[in-house]
Amino acid sequence: MTTAPRKLFASTFLTLSCFAMAADLGSNITLTGWVIDSACAYTKGLDKPIGPACAKACARNGSPLVILRDDGTIFMPIDGNTPSSSQNPRLIPFAGERVTVTGKDYVRNGSHGLVIDKISK
Repeated sequence: MTTAPRKLFASTFLTLSCFAMAADLGSNITLTGWVIDSACAYTKGLDKPIGPACAKACARNGSPLVILRDDGTIFMPIDGNTPSSSQNPRLIPFAGERVTVTGKDYVRNGSHGLVIDKISK
């Protein structure tokens, strides 16, 4: 292979690689659900939290809080920044409560990561 085709091949490969590594922009979403600790959401099969005190206690012990939609879909709140940080401090005031959330939903293999823009009761 001569130099010109190699350069063309290399530049095409690099361009396609950049597209493959491009960040997922997420989808704007508004949803209503329960702020519940992740352990209960996954292991207990609850439709809603037992109560605010229980959800807050679990969160203070390190269990990540998640949003549980009525259809059973679980949204893991994530930070849109790098390095990222826990979203529990932002969610503890709503633990055990029903909320409406707007933000960006990042879906990967059926899992939902949610960057929260706004949360309200």
